Order: sequence, then structure tokens, then C-alpha cells
Amino acid sequence: MSPSDPRVKICGLTRPEDVAAAVSAGAAYLGFVFFPPSPRNLTPEAARALAVAVPPGVAKVALTVDADDAALAAILETGPIDLLQLHGRESPERVAEVRARFGLPVMKAVGLREAADLAQIDAYAAVADQILVDAKAPEGAALPGGNGLAFDWRLLSGRDWRGPWMLAGGLTPETAAEAVRRTGARQLDVSSGVERAPGEKDPARIRAFLDAAAEAVA
Repeated sequence: MSPSDPRVKICGLTRPEDVAAAVSAGAAYLGFVFFPPSPRNLTPEAARALAVAVPPGVAKVALTVDADDAALAAILETGPIDLLQLHGRESPERVAEVRARFGLPVMKAVGLREAADLAQIDAYAAVADQILVDAKAPEGAALPGGNGLAFDWRLLSGRDWRGPWMLAGGLTPETAAEAVRRTGARQLDVSSGVERAPGEKDPARIRAFLDAAAEAVA
């Protein structure tokens, strides 16, 4: 991918071969999940074994859900992480606190289902380095993301925020190009859309996803 192409995050990596496939395909970010209910959950030690093989220039992202300071410290003490992704109910105040305490850039996930959900983005954009715009999880869902659900991309029509943002939510190689065209997103996040099974990525679908994203702006 060229520097003008959308930047892609492959999330929920659990195996060395999947990390290698994502790097080879040109992913800009690799996401490691630290949330026990997720089938893609890693211990800090397991994540370190994957992260140390990532070449410079590819951002290593730790996805956490309402983690306290002790849990965040354990993750950061064990392995090299470049960006913290907060994917729970963290308040804007908590986002700012995490950013200041740990000295790393923070990306805050915001779930959308309807236009009213957009209002919260401005508050988070004021304190986070990036916003991840995701589909809101169904009521009672065990996971806040990675559910393979999309939202109505028309909600983002004409929208812009003060900092960089990333589009997530049910993206696949088959929908990536349309997502870029409809939303203007310059960054895309995918997990289940490039998997054979939860936590088991498909190298061909990873490459197809990045190719589709690049084609959308060609």
C-alpha cells in the first residue's frame, strides 16, 4: 500500500503466522486483545511473544475493556505496546487519565447504532488521540466489539472530527471498498471479517481486505 492508501488495523491476533501475514500484507496496526471473555484474549506474556516479532513502523495496539491501572500496567510492563485502545465504558475523564498516567497515545472506541450516538464522539475526540467508530454491541452482548456487526454508514456522511479516526464494525474484504467510499474513512479496523474461526486469521482474506481498501482510493 502507498502512503495515501487507507491504513488498516488487523485486530484480535493470536498466532505468529497471523502476525506475519498481517505485516506482509501491509497492515499499519496490529491489535492484541486483553479481555478474558473474548475468544481472542491473550495474556501479557502471550502478547509479548507476538509483539516482539513486529517490525518497526507497525503499531502494536493493546485492546482493553474497562481495565484498571494495575491491569494496564501489567500489559505495558510485559510487552512493547505503542497504542492503548479503550473499548469499554470509559468516560472522557478516564481516557484523559489513562493517557496522562501511562504516557501512550490512546484510541477510544465509540459504538454507533443511531444518530443520537454521534453526540458522544466530540467529548472523546477532545481527550483521545484517535477515535474508533464501531457498531454498538447488542444489549446483553458479552463482547463490546468483534461481533461482526455493521452500522448504517450514512450516519457518518459529512462528518469530521478534530483528530484521526478509524472505522470498524462488520467490515470484510467484500465491503471494505464501499466502506471507504461511503464514509471517507482513511483508517479501517477488521477482526472477524478476515477469520476462518475466532482468533484464527485467513492470510488470503487479510491480503484481500488491504487490496480492497487500496482499490477504493485508486
